Amino acid sequence: MYRLLIRPLLFLLNPERAHHLVFSVLGAIGMIPGGKGLLGLLYGTGHPYTKPVSCMGLDFKNPIGLAAGFDKDAQLVEVLGKFGFGFIEVGTVTPKAQPGNPKPRMFRLKSDQALINRMGFNNQGLESIKIRLSKINREGLIIGGNIGKNKNTPNDQALTDYILGIEALHSLVDYFVVNVSSPNTPGLRALQEREPLTALLTGIMHRNAQLGSKPVLLKIAPDMGEGQLEDVVDIVRQTGLQGIIATNTTIERNGLSSPQTLQSEVGGLSGRPLTEKSTEVIRILRRLAGPEMVIIGVGGIFNADDAHQKIEAGANLVQVYTGFIYEGPKIVKKILKNFN
Repeated sequence: MYRLLIRPLLFLLNPERAHHLVFSVLGAIGMIPGGKGLLGLLYGTGHPYTKPVSCMGLDFKNPIGLAAGFDKDAQLVEVLGKFGFGFIEVGTVTPKAQPGNPKPRMFRLKSDQALINRMGFNNQGLESIKIRLSKINREGLIIGGNIGKNKNTPNDQALTDYILGIEALHSLVDYFVVNVSSPNTPGLRALQEREPLTALLTGIMHRNAQLGSKPVLLKIAPDMGEGQLEDVVDIVRQTGLQGIIATNTTIERNGLSSPQTLQSEVGGLSGRPLTEKSTEVIRILRRLAGPEMVIIGVGGIFNADDAHQKIEAGANLVQVYTGFIYEGPKIVKKILKNFN
């Protein structure tokens, strides 16, 4: 029904407008007595659709998570949890609310099963997300907090923004993700270079330890060579992070079939064109990092084969985003059904 009816109707709308419509509908369902329970019955992943994973000292009911960016402001965590996800990552959230980049800023490349976005960390800020997370009935759901810096914060002051994120959400999330890899905030990816990244992560981990250590991961771009990945692994080890999320969106446009007008839109590309690219990054990271470092694989996961390839390459857990939009609400159940 989703692919034949709902998706074609949603795809008639601008992608961001469609996203807001879906959120409105899901929010309304969540407010109806028994609504969340019905979603759980239809799309949940109880026995036999379970595959528990212990990772970072946390017990995940299954290895399939929802990536950051879908529910930036933690508006629908309880509802989205009913779709069977083993964990949900909220954000990217910045200390102060910010509107993001001018619209339009999200584009569908339907023939490539892809999206281009240049959202620019649009979010309602730490105080808003903090209030929402404090009211959530978690029911065993693992929640991650993806944190970033405000657009107007200079890179040499970025640590302050990330520490504010750690402090605000420390009692409310199970793990943190440091996002320095979005291509849509000017200059942000410069923080992935060795010296600024080492200083940033050292400061973050120092404050995290003072508060009572929560797992912290680094989200990286897919557009790195092996030498850069080797540096990242070395820095993650040196600073004591638990692992890496691989990968964010790509700025490359290789092998696309969509119209050139769409391909030329500025922003990060996600979806099917990223499947092999992100899997190869995972494979390299696992070889460089050895068996202990945690790797969460994300990028172009649409089905069980895609997820399995990332796990075979070395991922402990995986996340979906664009695949969720194209495949619909049964994606987690379908993946797990073919895992078991």
